[in-house]
Amino acid sequence: MPGLIRRTLLLSGLAAAAGGIALWRWRGPGARDVAYGDGPLQVLDITYPRGVDAAPVLVMIHGGAFRAGDKSDLAVWPELLDAGIAVVRVNYRLSSTDRWPAQSEDCLSAIVHLQREAPGLGLDPSRLVLLGQSAGAFLAVSTALSLVEVGLKPRGVVSLYGPMDFSTMDEDMAALGRTPAMGATDAAASPESQLLGYPVGENRAMARALGPIGRLDQLREPLPPILIRHGDADPMIADLQAKRLREAWLAADPQAEVDYKLVEGAGHGGEAFETGDVRADVLAFVTKALG
Repeated sequence: MPGLIRRTLLLSGLAAAAGGIALWRWRGPGARDVAYGDGPLQVLDITYPRGVDAAPVLVMIHGGAFRAGDKSDLAVWPELLDAGIAVVRVNYRLSSTDRWPAQSEDCLSAIVHLQREAPGLGLDPSRLVLLGQSAGAFLAVSTALSLVEVGLKPRGVVSLYGPMDFSTMDEDMAALGRTPAMGATDAAASPESQLLGYPVGENRAMARALGPIGRLDQLREPLPPILIRHGDADPMIADLQAKRLREAWLAADPQAEVDYKLVEGAGHGGEAFETGDVRADVLAFVTKALG
C-alpha cells in the first residue's frame, strides 16, 4: 500500500475515533463477526476479559498461505483473559479472490475500526500488541510497520514461523539442505506468487520491497519490542527467515528489544507453539508489553 494512502486511512480513522461518542457497549463474553468493512471476510471476533471496561488488546492474525484459514483457527488462551487482555481475531480477504495488497489493507482497516469504535467496544487500542502465525506473521509484522510509519507504534509484535522475505525463501531452504514441502516460492503456482499476481522469481526486487525485510531496509524509526519464534525443523518456511527478521529489526533500530529463539525440533506450527516454553514466552511478552 502506498505510504500516503496508508497514512490517510489510519489518520482519518483516528480522527473519527477522537471525536466519536460511545453509542453502545458490547455485553457478555465476546462479539462475533464484527464488521470492519463491507466484504464477508472483513470481520473480526472480540473475546473480553471479565471486569475490565477499557481492555488492552491482543490482535491475532491467522495463517493459511494467504489463501485459506479463518480467525477461528486461533485459540484464545485463558491466561490472556485472566490478565485483563481482550483478544481480537481478524479475518481478511484471501488470495483466491483478492491480490495483494488487499490483505494488508484489511489488517489496517481492522485496526482503524478498533480505534474508531473503541469506546463502544470497551477496548483501549492505544495499548495494542499484534500476533501472527505463518502468513499471519507476515501480516502482523507488516501492520506493525505501517503503524510505526504513521507514528502509532504498537506496544509489541509476536511473529511465529512466518515468511518475511519472499525473494529469499528458496535460497534459505537450499542453504539448510531442504526441499520446501509446498514447492518452490519462485514458481508461479506458489502461494506467495499467487498472492502477488506474478512469479516471485521473475521480480525478486518487487517481492522483497513489499515485505517486512524490504520495508525495514528503508526504515529508521524506533520500533516496538518483538518476539520471534520459529521451528528449526520447519519443512515449509526456513528458520533463516526468522533470523533475517531479527537482523533487519535491529538494523532499523539498534535499541529495539528483540526476543528471538528457534524452537528445537519443531516444524511449521503445531503443539510446540501452543504449549510449554513458547506459550509461556508469548504470555510473558504480551502481558509485559500491555502493562
